[in-house]
Amino acid sequence: MGIPQAQTVSGGVGSAATTADLWFDPRCPWAWITSRWLLEVERVRPVEVRFHVMSLSVLNDGREVPEKYRRGMVEGWGPVRVCIAAEQQHGPGVLRALYLAMGTRIHHQKAGLGRDMVLAALADAGLPAGLAEAADDTGYDEALRASHHAGLDPVGTEVGTPVIHVPGTDGELVAFFGPVVSPSPRGEAAGRLWDGVLAVAGTDGFFELKRARTREALFE
Repeated sequence: MGIPQAQTVSGGVGSAATTADLWFDPRCPWAWITSRWLLEVERVRPVEVRFHVMSLSVLNDGREVPEKYRRGMVEGWGPVRVCIAAEQQHGPGVLRALYLAMGTRIHHQKAGLGRDMVLAALADAGLPAGLAEAADDTGYDEALRASHHAGLDPVGTEVGTPVIHVPGTDGELVAFFGPVVSPSPRGEAAGRLWDGVLAVAGTDGFFELKRARTREALFE
């Protein structure tokens, strides 16, 4: 199974590019697939993707969750705190490389959410190993929650990750959950999905389009 790489080709990101802001939790497989799709969209549409941090641990804090998810909720605080620390200390632009490094190790290499994964991902992204100490530092939680709510509040309460924001044609924000897709489409197929998503999400009064999920997350 190949490891996806972010690429930009002629006709992709440019001065007139539409900004697409993606909120992710590194441990969410569906956000990972959506992020790979958006990077493919960058290659075939004038779109620039910016990355922001949300947290499934924040989202489910205080909720009753199945026991099989409980451990993930506890371990999930570490990677997102590290992402927030990296953003604060090195700027939001580092999140693209750090998410690529974390997502590759979590979803393709099954490296878990612990310190070894974090240290390896920081090295892959060219960031200081000292940022790993943020994993256990609750001092980052206020900023983490602020980033989380900046992404999810415009969409509503019954959503998770991924969340995407794009500017609408009338200047108003278009914010939506998804798309949830498996596997990530490539080439012009990715562009057509982008066109369709914008068409429905940007329609006044449109709220939901859904069908039963019949396959697991495929990291192709």
